[in-house]
Amino acid sequence: MKYVLIIGAKSELGIELARLYASNQYNLYLAGRSINDLQDEADYLERTFSIKVTLSNLDVTDFISHQKFYESMTIKPIGVIYAAGYYPNPFSAITNWEESANTISVNYAGAVSLLNIISEEFYQYKLGFIVGIASVSGVRGRAKNYIYGSSKAALIAYLSGLRNKLDKSKVNVLTVISGYVQTKKSPKNGLSKSLVIHPKQLAKKIFIAQQEQKSIIYSSYVWRIIMFIIKILPESIFKKLNI
Repeated sequence: MKYVLIIGAKSELGIELARLYASNQYNLYLAGRSINDLQDEADYLERTFSIKVTLSNLDVTDFISHQKFYESMTIKPIGVIYAAGYYPNPFSAITNWEESANTISVNYAGAVSLLNIISEEFYQYKLGFIVGIASVSGVRGRAKNYIYGSSKAALIAYLSGLRNKLDKSKVNVLTVISGYVQTKKSPKNGLSKSLVIHPKQLAKKIFIAQQEQKSIIYSSYVWRIIMFIIKILPESIFKKLNI
């Protein structure tokens, strides 16, 4: 029985990923805060796809609990998707350390703590896959959201190093560099459709890329091009931009 662990399963992307993996006959561990809110969804997935869904309460910022959380799984997952994320108010993240620390803890430190534990077992048994959801904000620091961006940049670097290590054990690590995801809470900001992706579409891209054992994907080719241009801009020019 193949299990996939989705951390941050209550997000719209997490739910879409759960539905997609369930439809492809993966059993699920769905983890997150107040996860029992997903009981109806879990029942639906079990009934519709004849798979097993286990809900697990998890606070990614409670680092001490992570080892016990993983050990509680009788059947260890064959794959883990870190979809937990937190986008702060940019001004509050600068002026309020608690907001800044929470951003770092959810987007980066929590991932490191959990994936360090899980990846060691994958490494030992030479089996498994890891997916981390990063952001275009992590490709290069910008004045408007550099606290959030730096946490995602750290995640990208961590996943790169983890991929380099685990490749020797045939364990694939996929980094997803996403642009804007249109959720129910997203503001209607008039962005071009080419810059925005629906959670269902992104989940499909992630599943296909994971199955094909890709290393890095962007949510769209448009974002890949935009971020390539941003990366190659000289710092003398980039620092003058209002982006």
